[in-house]
Amino acid sequence: MVRSKWFVCLVGVCALAAGFGLRSAVGQQSPPMENKGLDAKIESTIDLGPDFPGHQLRLRTITFEPGGVAGFHSHKDRPAFAYILQGQLTEMRKGGHAKTVGPGGFITESRDVEHWAENHGAAKVVLIGVDVVKP
Repeated sequence: MVRSKWFVCLVGVCALAAGFGLRSAVGQQSPPMENKGLDAKIESTIDLGPDFPGHQLRLRTITFEPGGVAGFHSHKDRPAFAYILQGQLTEMRKGGHAKTVGPGGFITESRDVEHWAENHGAAKVVLIGVDVVKP
């Protein structure tokens, strides 16, 4: 009788451990690498020379259709800000940090940021992106 209780306990602990393992594996799925349902329209650029030769300040309107994705990318050479005008955008960063940003919110994309973003909603997401680029 005592032996069967230990067996049941052991099976329960193993099942619990397996559940945590599955949750970790699901949470660490590979990020999407390709853009999907995304339109980026350049509104304006400013040449930053002679102080920053070969660089531009760029202003874009970026639209994510429902289900749209900005694939995994780095801002090592392209620091940026994104200001959400409409909809809810979920940003996921390398390392597991995730946040959802709505109208009036913003995303800061400093040189150490590696991330992707997804529109999980039923409505379009529209944002204004400002970045420094080498054209």
